[in-house]
Amino acid sequence: MLFEYAYQELSLYVIILLSLITVLTLILPFAIKIVNDQLELFFLVMGFAAVTISGVWSFELVLNAVKAPLTVGGLPIGIFQVVLIFGLLIHYFNRRLYPPITRLFERLSTKLFYFLMVLLLGLFSSVLSVIVTAVILSEVLLILPVKREDKIKIAVFSCFSVGLGAGLTPIGEPLSTIMVYKLSEPPYNADFLFPLQHFGIYIVPGIVILALAASILLGRRVSRHHDVRESYSESVKGIVMRALKVYIFIFALILLGDGIKPLFELFLNLVPPMALYWINLLSAFLDNATLTAIEINPNLALSQIVSAIIALLISGGILIPGNIPNIVVAGRLRVSMKEWAIIGVPLGFSLMVLYFIVLLPVFLAL
Repeated sequence: MLFEYAYQELSLYVIILLSLITVLTLILPFAIKIVNDQLELFFLVMGFAAVTISGVWSFELVLNAVKAPLTVGGLPIGIFQVVLIFGLLIHYFNRRLYPPITRLFERLSTKLFYFLMVLLLGLFSSVLSVIVTAVILSEVLLILPVKREDKIKIAVFSCFSVGLGAGLTPIGEPLSTIMVYKLSEPPYNADFLFPLQHFGIYIVPGIVILALAASILLGRRVSRHHDVRESYSESVKGIVMRALKVYIFIFALILLGDGIKPLFELFLNLVPPMALYWINLLSAFLDNATLTAIEINPNLALSQIVSAIIALLISGGILIPGNIPNIVVAGRLRVSMKEWAIIGVPLGFSLMVLYFIVLLPVFLAL
């Protein structure tokens, strides 16, 4: 009966078209170079198409999409301002900011440097916010005297860590803010410490594992090359354009998430928690805050909430659109979707399998 009711609300024609948009969004950035080069515009087109097909256009939706890159948790500062302001600060003060980082890298072993970077940025992202942490990470990676392919590898590991760590407090990222808001009523009465209390036991070990993996798997294979250290060359115009691209990307993800939302809601209540865990892989290219708003409610058992949120946090690192750190870092280092996926897909799937095994007793008990 549930499916029949939902099906009446969402026609077969709309289901097919929204499914097609989902598939195209996943495939075209890898298959067509111009799509990969203009990823922000592509997601904007897909977002417009999804919202139009699902018929959810509204003034409130447009306003939310316009405001999303400009605000975080109701504060009048968002990813657009942070990327722009930090970009300008680094433009004018890079000669003072860069030398301490390069000296630290030269004094420490690569293994230790990678371990500390992935660990500390992952833990501090819950306090600094995922946006500020992402900007710091992108600038550190830019000047490391290692080859570009090594920068991409450590960038992906670091973004997984930052994305996980941001889930520890409502300050970290919108996902946590929305979760706390939706669970603020009984029986959970969620407050500021709710994510840390219930997710810390899963997230902190995950960050440590990522730091150790980066140190062991990447650190030993890196050769330091002083001749590949990038000198600062970004113009003010380039900084403004980069901030605008980030703005468009976030705007597009809000539209895409709300446009595909009816399709996701159609099947949400038809799948068991174990299957939903894997369905949340959609967070690799959809706004995980939107999926959190759809899935999380006070009627769920705590174990269901934990498994859903963990899956969303991990999946966000798999592809560039999945999380704010990915978007910021990929934009600064000019990483393509394919380059990111080569590292992000196997790493993300490995983490999903690891956490699935850890959460298996929970799934079996439901």
